[in-house]
Amino acid sequence: MKNRKFSIKTRVKSFKYALNGLRILIRDEHNSRIHLFAAVGAIILAVVLDISNTEWLAIVIVVAMVFSLEIINSAIESLADFVSPHYNKIIKKVKDLSAAAVFVSALTSIVVAVIIFVPKILKLW
Repeated sequence: MKNRKFSIKTRVKSFKYALNGLRILIRDEHNSRIHLFAAVGAIILAVVLDISNTEWLAIVIVVAMVFSLEIINSAIESLADFVSPHYNKIIKKVKDLSAAAVFVSALTSIVVAVIIFVPKILKLW
């Protein structure tokens, strides 16, 4: 690998690649739209219920965790499909495991949302 000097132009390009990855995620991965809808809903609810800074921190972390794992899962699935376009037992295992990571993070985010939002909603009643 070449030892290149730091360049603002190169750093800006790297941001463009990352933003393109987010665009691809939202455009091509249907589950990411569900996660986006849930995240926007949680943010709106957080604003309406005036949650604390600590609660905001928890919401931000779980939203970032779900999206990060969805991105990794999508990358793994795309690479696996490229490497092995036909059914392969090991590729299926890899894809199922990466999907499980997203599932666990989504369940965790639901638990965090219940812990934060349910008591506040019950207080309103």
